[in-house]
Amino acid sequence: MVEFEKLKVGLKGIAQTTVNEENSAEKFAQPMVPAFSTPMLVALFDSAAINSVKDLLPEGYITVASRISITHLAATPLGMTVTAEATLKDIFRNKLTFEVVAYDEIEKVGEGQVERYIIDLEKFTTKMQERKKT
Repeated sequence: MVEFEKLKVGLKGIAQTTVNEENSAEKFAQPMVPAFSTPMLVALFDSAAINSVKDLLPEGYITVASRISITHLAATPLGMTVTAEATLKDIFRNKLTFEVVAYDEIEKVGEGQVERYIIDLEKFTTKMQERKKT
């Protein structure tokens, strides 16, 4: 079994974006508010979690999301920046649990939890492709 000894509780990752038409709620539905969309907040949280561990994994290994639970607390208008931070809170075998929080330039805009699993990319991809053959 592969060891992930470089991973430690407390590791942090950051992801940041500027709110624009492409990541606004208006991109997903009309009519909608011209503000940072919840699906993009989820993606930003996931990116922060990925960033916290990606450089510490053995070669050929990545993480994949399995569960994301968030609360979107405030609307961030176009032109503002949203910064998400993920903190590794638990490691159980190859399962990683992160606490996530996001702020815009004024206040906290989201919080929650992201769960990711460490996988061998080649083995996972092969197994996934085999599913198409059945």
